[in-house]
Amino acid sequence: MSSLVINGDTSGSITLAAPAVAGSSTITLPTTGGTIRTTTTPGAVLQVVQATTRTAVSTTSSTYISTGFSASITPTSSSNKILVFINIPVYVLTAGGQSTITVYRGSTNLALAGGPEQAFGQVYTNGGALQGVITACYLDSPATTSSTTYTIYQGSTNVGSTVGICTNNTTAAITLQEIAA
Repeated sequence: MSSLVINGDTSGSITLAAPAVAGSSTITLPTTGGTIRTTTTPGAVLQVVQATTRTAVSTTSSTYISTGFSASITPTSSSNKILVFINIPVYVLTAGGQSTITVYRGSTNLALAGGPEQAFGQVYTNGGALQGVITACYLDSPATTSSTTYTIYQGSTNVGSTVGICTNNTTAAITLQEIAA
């Protein structure tokens, strides 16, 4: 193994040591000053995944149903966290209707177990039809290195009230960031 020693301006030194592996590797240093982050730096963003849709989905269900809109990420360490951001355009067609949105990791409702009252966001109207946007941010601990899918679920807390996402060609988005623990 070869190494390179860089002496500090006033004292101390840094040793760069190459591992004993076949082949060669390249590390490219940035052209501007700063700190080199590693995958072991707590809080470092290791990867970002985003999914978008314009597919309209509606329901009158008083229990959560899958909208079919999801994004998947494969964590590099089981101790890392996944930061989930959602931006979901919703609508309610019936007076007294309430559209609720939550996120499921697999079969787990991240906004707690239960029906549409356990949500990341709600849009309610006691008048006519209403459109709005539900946004949320949640730090999840999936404790796995397997591919993990986050899916948007929607429900109506007023039985028979039609609610939906992505009306009039609006765009819904899910962004997932793996955060080093």
